[in-house]
Amino acid sequence: MTPFPSKNDGDGATGAASASATASGVTESDRLTATLRATAKGDDAAFARVYDDTSARVHGLVLRVLRNPSQAEEVTQEVYLEVWRRASSFDPAKGSPYAWLMTLAHRRAVDRVRSSQSATARDETWEARTRDIHYDATAEKATERLEAHRVRTALHELTDAQREAVSLAYLGGYTHREVASLLDLPLGTAKTRIRDGLIRLRDQLGVTS
Repeated sequence: MTPFPSKNDGDGATGAASASATASGVTESDRLTATLRATAKGDDAAFARVYDDTSARVHGLVLRVLRNPSQAEEVTQEVYLEVWRRASSFDPAKGSPYAWLMTLAHRRAVDRVRSSQSATARDETWEARTRDIHYDATAEKATERLEAHRVRTALHELTDAQREAVSLAYLGGYTHREVASLLDLPLGTAKTRIRDGLIRLRDQLGVTS
């Protein structure tokens, strides 16, 4: 059973309108922006269209981050519940609708990873208190966590556009072409954002080429 609103009988007419919009030169991004605005007004059919048009991409990103199908399905549902509740917060002046959706999805997926890591850390803490751990293993774990913290800190030093592109490419596992499609950008622009973001990330981490 899905928590999302179901489509109503107006979908057929809407499909014809979408086809007409395509013929008139309206872009996919324009159509998605319009359906998000309608969703913000409580239009169930518009929300269903948003879900149908974007859920494959959203689920794909979430799955690449989590690498766990059942958790990815749960988080994808959480993303669309957030879309339903927060559609009014989308501002096309700040970015494309796909970028907004991917940002919500990536944030939710990362939150789930952090939650799982916290649970794992609690388990590890309990185990550490109930048995002896070799010093080298402890030192290695501490080093890994310190490095992960450095990377997260360095990512926050990137511009929003760079961080978004780099996260999709190297945390989400998308190709440059897929990143360009997800963010509704020309391929060259996506490559430039990823390249510049990686250069800045390298500098923040003090890595020499």
